[in-house]
Amino acid sequence: MNRLLEALGSMFDFGITVDLLGYSFVQQALLAAAALGLVSGVLAPLVVTRKMSFAVHGTAELAFTGAAAALLLGVGVGAGALVGAIVAALLLGLLGQHSTERDSVIGAILSFGLGIGVLLLWMNPERTANKFSLLVGQIVGVDSADVLLLTVCAALVLVAMMFLYRPLLFASVDPDVAAARGVPARILAPVFSLLVGVATALGVHVVGALLVMALMVTPGAAAARVTANPVAATVLAVVFAETAVLGGIVLSLAPGVPVSAFVTIISFVIYLVCRGIGSVRLRHFSHREPVAATE
Repeated sequence: MNRLLEALGSMFDFGITVDLLGYSFVQQALLAAAALGLVSGVLAPLVVTRKMSFAVHGTAELAFTGAAAALLLGVGVGAGALVGAIVAALLLGLLGQHSTERDSVIGAILSFGLGIGVLLLWMNPERTANKFSLLVGQIVGVDSADVLLLTVCAALVLVAMMFLYRPLLFASVDPDVAAARGVPARILAPVFSLLVGVATALGVHVVGALLVMALMVTPGAAAARVTANPVAATVLAVVFAETAVLGGIVLSLAPGVPVSAFVTIISFVIYLVCRGIGSVRLRHFSHREPVAATE
């Protein structure tokens, strides 16, 4: 019991947290997290609308495989995760074109990526801390080169979304009408999968491969509970993602635990609050409709 109280006390030692915020590696991690939160928040509502949550998980596993391969070869982990995520996006785009077989394709790719990643980690027994961080994230592993790569990739994804957002939203909400209007849905689907893959790879280095869905899916799911407006949902998802990832880093500093623990907790709490708000609003409108009908 005493150990538990001591651990809880260390988690809320704000003096230690303030001191650590002055270190360059923490500032670099916050910059990387801010870019990641912006990208994931923009993509998350479309990921939810297009029912791609399982695809994000599969992409994260191959991003983990690429990062594990990079760790074994002694090259940049971020670049390895990016290559793995791009390969995953291409495989999903080529093998999962038919909706009836998409889930089975994702499951096959997910298990393949996880198995190969575990093998690569086993082949590299010396770097235990780095291996653990690939699964659950670790801010001390983010250096200036990773921040640069993450920032550049995030900027490219955001620029692409500036041009693709409207047709993507149209094709996501009503694919049949979008196809009739000439929207190239067959081209947009793999392109969006590629953008999701890039964002997922960026998340592996901060929150880890196992919990990247906390940023790529949960903020969008939470926003969808409180608004049906696409623009408002995107803004809320960005706010939720930034709150989760930046808040998770700050809270993890004093106890020194993996960032993903706090990121997932904050994301889930936000989701529960939004779910509660959505339920209250639904009951409110359902009570008003009979009254309006009688009038």
